[in-house]
Amino acid sequence: VSKDELSRVSLLKAPQEVLAVFQQPTCEFCPEVIKESLCLALDDVQDPGNLGTIIRIADWFGIKHLICSIGTVDAFNPKTVQASMGAVARVSVHYTDLHTYLADLHTASPETPIYGTFLEGNNIYKETLSTNGIIIMGNEGNGISPLTKKFVTHKLFIPNYPEGSLTSESLNVAIATAITCSEFRRR
Repeated sequence: VSKDELSRVSLLKAPQEVLAVFQQPTCEFCPEVIKESLCLALDDVQDPGNLGTIIRIADWFGIKHLICSIGTVDAFNPKTVQASMGAVARVSVHYTDLHTYLADLHTASPETPIYGTFLEGNNIYKETLSTNGIIIMGNEGNGISPLTKKFVTHKLFIPNYPEGSLTSESLNVAIATAITCSEFRRR
């Protein structure tokens, strides 16, 4: 196709030289996977670039399942797909009522760890972390919602350096996800 034709079919201002058309995958999520592996959950993440980056991070760290609240941006938003750099084809993204899902998980498997990142959590570098369970990351402006927060069994905090000094208010959710996943896999 010509550059002009490529511009008309792409949603980007400066499209790459190739486009792909594929069927969006549908996959069933087996809740048992959380007992055996580490999964990520997103509580109303709104920015498509953040979601794409988080999908890419999950792929990098071998996390195969991403559980999203209904209010989380669409994983197949063009900006999300672009930011995922192909990882959206390898990480299963599931949308569900996150509060109901966590309540059911807690009832069926109360021993399964549910981690969440907070500004008032325990220092992630000093905590014992498991190889299974779920890590919840919150909304860019509001963090983890109060309804979701009540299911978190382990509150984690990524300290600034030097610890306690005056710095930025918080980290971007994708950056916080990368640090958190790295710390879980480092051990």
